[in-house]
Amino acid sequence: MVLTASTMLPLGTKAPEFKLPDVGSGKLISLSDYAKKQATLVMFICQHCPFVKHIKVQLAQLGNDYANSNLGIIAISANDVSKHPDDAPEYLQAMAQELSLTFPICYDETQEIAKAYTAACTPDFFLFDPSLQLVYRGQLDDSRPSNGKPVTGADLRAAIEAVLAGKPVDIEQKPSVGCNIKWKSGNAPIYYG
Repeated sequence: MVLTASTMLPLGTKAPEFKLPDVGSGKLISLSDYAKKQATLVMFICQHCPFVKHIKVQLAQLGNDYANSNLGIIAISANDVSKHPDDAPEYLQAMAQELSLTFPICYDETQEIAKAYTAACTPDFFLFDPSLQLVYRGQLDDSRPSNGKPVTGADLRAAIEAVLAGKPVDIEQKPSVGCNIKWKSGNAPIYYG
């Protein structure tokens, strides 16, 4: 496990379009499906990462809490399953069923979408406003698997609430940290910060 921080994509960046299969239904999910939402959350997760396992109940709770709101949520997994078979679509589907997730988990087999978002770790969160401009990229909260702090989702929830209320999001944002995305050989992007 390599501890990796998110790249902190510049605020105001336009959300990259995508069309990816939902691991549960096989239906293609695209960013444009969420075009009429007040806020759109794109998160990069996987099944095996201890950082994702640490927060998975909170991710399910986020989905439940905002299921009837104007927030669209999409999870994407981009790990190389040839080296990390626990992140294959069938295991992602099992995780979605176990947690009764209310949002799709899509599989980015080519890893092109993860690159477009400059996703670097799992979990990695990107929150967009109604015009699909990036307003938050950072941590769920201060909890980590080894620090004993409760998983509350406080940082991400504050940003979501601000967008849904039409208010500005605090620009002081802490990067998410977790396992590095498991890139295919020769596919790892180079990020310049």
